[in-house]
Amino acid sequence: MTHKKHKLSFKIWLEYDGKPLIGKGGAEILEEIEKNRSISKASKKLGMSYRYVWSYLKKIERTIGEPVIETFRGGKAGGGGAKLTMLGKSLLREYKHIDGYLNEVLSKMEHSEVSNSKV
Repeated sequence: MTHKKHKLSFKIWLEYDGKPLIGKGGAEILEEIEKNRSISKASKKLGMSYRYVWSYLKKIERTIGEPVIETFRGGKAGGGGAKLTMLGKSLLREYKHIDGYLNEVLSKMEHSEVSNSKV
């Protein structure tokens, strides 16, 4: 008899006034913009269209009423770029904190189940 092991899983997202702001994908977008300082580079790295990423960011901003990114034009030295605002950084930090915490809890639960099954 084959016993299939089940696994706990979860999805989280941040909301504002009951409206979704960011989930895993949104956190990845913000994180890549922070790393690359570019919406274009972030969208390429994530395999998403620039238009999709831009629309996603604008949706967050419409929902919360404040910008999560700041864009700047390039000059003779190079192209423009983008960076997270303090709000954008705060949202990303909050998402990563709760995601890390819940992953840690699940990991401990799974480890506990394995230890208990060996008894």
